[in-house]
Amino acid sequence: MEKVNITKQLDYMQKVKELNKDRDYAYYILTMGCQLNENDSEKICGMLEEMNYKRTENMQDADLVIFNTCCVRENAEEKLFGKLGEVKRLKEEKGTIIAIGGCMMQEKHIVEKIKKSYKYDVIFGTHTLHKFPQDLYKAIIEQKRIDDIIDIDGEIIEGLPIKRNDNIRASVTIMNGCNNFCSYCIVPYVRGRERSRDANDILEEIKELADKGYKEITLLGQNVNSYMVVEKSKNEVSGIDSFAKLLKEVNKVEGIEKIRFISPHPKDFTDDVIEAISTCKKVSKLIHLPLQSGSTEILKVMNRKYTKEQYLNLVDKMKERIPDVKFSTDIIVGFPGETEEDFEDTLNVVRKVGFEQVFMFIYSRRVGTPADKMENQVPEEIKHKRFDRLKELYEMQMAQNNKKYIGTIQNILVEGYSKNNENMLTGRTDSNKVVVFNGEDSLIGKFIDVEIISEHMWYLKGERK
Repeated sequence: MEKVNITKQLDYMQKVKELNKDRDYAYYILTMGCQLNENDSEKICGMLEEMNYKRTENMQDADLVIFNTCCVRENAEEKLFGKLGEVKRLKEEKGTIIAIGGCMMQEKHIVEKIKKSYKYDVIFGTHTLHKFPQDLYKAIIEQKRIDDIIDIDGEIIEGLPIKRNDNIRASVTIMNGCNNFCSYCIVPYVRGRERSRDANDILEEIKELADKGYKEITLLGQNVNSYMVVEKSKNEVSGIDSFAKLLKEVNKVEGIEKIRFISPHPKDFTDDVIEAISTCKKVSKLIHLPLQSGSTEILKVMNRKYTKEQYLNLVDKMKERIPDVKFSTDIIVGFPGETEEDFEDTLNVVRKVGFEQVFMFIYSRRVGTPADKMENQVPEEIKHKRFDRLKELYEMQMAQNNKKYIGTIQNILVEGYSKNNENMLTGRTDSNKVVVFNGEDSLIGKFIDVEIISEHMWYLKGERK
């Protein structure tokens, strides 16, 4: 797939900057959803700051408000509509520009509702994010609504300015879209089919981050370990035509000391990926391995393409081949047709694996997905009771896991001061456990050894060695 030439958009950034030259303009951005959305928002912020907008954390002070939406959960819709109602007053009182982007804007029924019931200036989708400068300019000049949404798959965009939220850790998108079509998931419909970035562009971005002092990077994709599966020929020159090869190349980048990645798919965890994780010193040994359900029957209806037994066998294989490997996961509770026996299968897998982290979700119907049309929906009361049982099991296991850290030496990246205690520094273990400890400013941005002296439910306490 050819890269989009962004010269035209750079020109529009200059045009908007010229419009804004007479005074300081402020923007407010609200990001909903996953780390891919966070990464998209960093690009939106980069473009806006090129156009002479300065960020504010107070929506009331903003001349431009942007909502970068997510459509994975139903509560995201409720949140967006609430915010659009809130910003309506600002539009009426001071002419605040309202822009709405992201995954939800690829859902026709949502866009129609917004057009009918809410005020806005620009709507843009996941495939037209790079055209935001042009859309904003037209909205300002023409004083009319701009709708810029396309249903076809977007193209790979390189060279957009980016404003990072952190100066120590950064995320790098390696691919967009998904080809899996899990029956509960709207992502393939709103993000499109898989498109992998050129490995040289990825490595160049990571090297630039290293030169700027970044220490940890997270590789992002809807299904990272299927990187280049669809477009094997693209990277023939570089020879980096698989996720395993990409991991090994990123591992060589000087200055980067920790590499994480999300989200992989169990069905694509090939032996070469396992070997790369095992041998690459910088790659985190915490593997995010989404389970979704422990029931083979439910997994089949979900279109996950693996069984309970295959999942557990994969976990055992990783434990054999990757020293000190640990796991996190995603689980959906209350998928259509889930019986008590199915749910017990899920609890059984949780007990066997002993996950470090479990991200739990109550099944949420998504218009346009096969699961939404299934007649055997689980009653809300049962969903919530099962969710509470899973939560109870996870918290019991977490307490047991946390105790294993006491007395160990953990090498952590010092991220800054704790949000809950401004006198304590904070960082994370390789397994993504939050650690708080005493220390001075000079440690921020460095990897240091910390001995864990006590455990608490959501964090560990340490002492610098």
